[in-house]
Amino acid sequence: GAGTLGPTSTRTLQPDSTMKLLHLLLATCLLLLPASGRTAEEPYGYPVEGSYEATIMGTPDALRPELPKSIPTKKLILHPRGNLNTPGVFFYDQGLRCTLAYQEERAPLVFLIAGTGAGHNAAKMVFLTRALHNAGFHVVTLSSPTHPNFIINASLSHVPGDLASDSVDLYRAMETAWDEIKGDIEVSAFHLAGYSLGGTQAAFVARLDEQRQVFRFNRVLMINPAVNLYDSVQRIEALLDGIPGGPRKVGTFFNRMLDRFVEFYQAGQFIELDDEFLYAIYKARLVSENEAGGLIGLTFRVNSAGMIFASDVMTNGGYIVPKNRVLLSTDSIDEYFQVGVRLSFLQYFDEYFLPVQQALRPGLTRERLIDSLGLQSIEPYLKDNPKFAALINEDDFILSGADRDYLRQLFGDRTRVYPRGGHLGNF
Repeated sequence: GAGTLGPTSTRTLQPDSTMKLLHLLLATCLLLLPASGRTAEEPYGYPVEGSYEATIMGTPDALRPELPKSIPTKKLILHPRGNLNTPGVFFYDQGLRCTLAYQEERAPLVFLIAGTGAGHNAAKMVFLTRALHNAGFHVVTLSSPTHPNFIINASLSHVPGDLASDSVDLYRAMETAWDEIKGDIEVSAFHLAGYSLGGTQAAFVARLDEQRQVFRFNRVLMINPAVNLYDSVQRIEALLDGIPGGPRKVGTFFNRMLDRFVEFYQAGQFIELDDEFLYAIYKARLVSENEAGGLIGLTFRVNSAGMIFASDVMTNGGYIVPKNRVLLSTDSIDEYFQVGVRLSFLQYFDEYFLPVQQALRPGLTRERLIDSLGLQSIEPYLKDNPKFAALINEDDFILSGADRDYLRQLFGDRTRVYPRGGHLGNF
């Protein structure tokens, strides 16, 4: 339901003519970036008060925990669907990429699911992996089903968005990863965690595991989850309404923000685009609240563009790439990116995703599909289930007040509520 707010270097998302601009802007703005649940006790030391600013700025370096800079890891390239004939434009994308962080001794293993559009090695995934490994766990990181690498190599339909079918794909990937590594490590128990959409997805994967009984997850941690995918995406898309000209002017807004940040960088004594620079932007009030929200919405659009392009090519859907057009490794994908970044998730939902789902499930209505994209659809499984816990923020803009109340009611005292942090800002 919620976008991970971090950049990616996947070629699918970043055509050649815009790659450098996106790297600079997104690195600058987003790399930081039965009883009611109990609220974290004040004083709460997280210093960024605005929800959008917190989401963009993340946690200042001085407040981050001391974690090992290097841990033993192994890169995995999996083929959960067997060896596929990948379209030429994805020549670089041969297999589902995952990471195993391992202990030398017997230990529990956590499968970790990324948020919307994020890969297995996104900055937040790396942080969580180090934290969990430092606490004594093996960790296997999995890209979001909305990430192009997953769409191409692990999705049965190549059309992400349905929580139930995406969970089947994730579970298959987990089984494939376990088959790959079980001869190399000793595992005492299995756990599951995810953030943002990955947190919501974890609930559906755990429910599937109750039926399959392969892992029998002991604990499931949901970090800043969405209650309903469709509702949360609507809130993220609405952030673009606050920029001059609205969503239709995302290109102009991007260029204006880029010019402003470059000027600020050149005028300062900065050596790198690092946390010091990012926090300086916050203290200088370089962006308004609406502009901060617009940057979050823009990042979500960039991730959505990569998702839509990968899905359209893999299905030959004819949505943004003409049907039956064969794209090769030498073809520019810049024009498709330009189209994709101007498409809202809601357009993707109505024009592409909904028809695909209705073809698979005759009689399915739009309303029933939306209802299926939330925790309410599996509430009987989640309610009073002691294996679940949720971490949420009081000012997370992907949730309504009713959503927060619902999570408190659903998980009771296993819901930890922090007074601020935006969406993953206090991560």
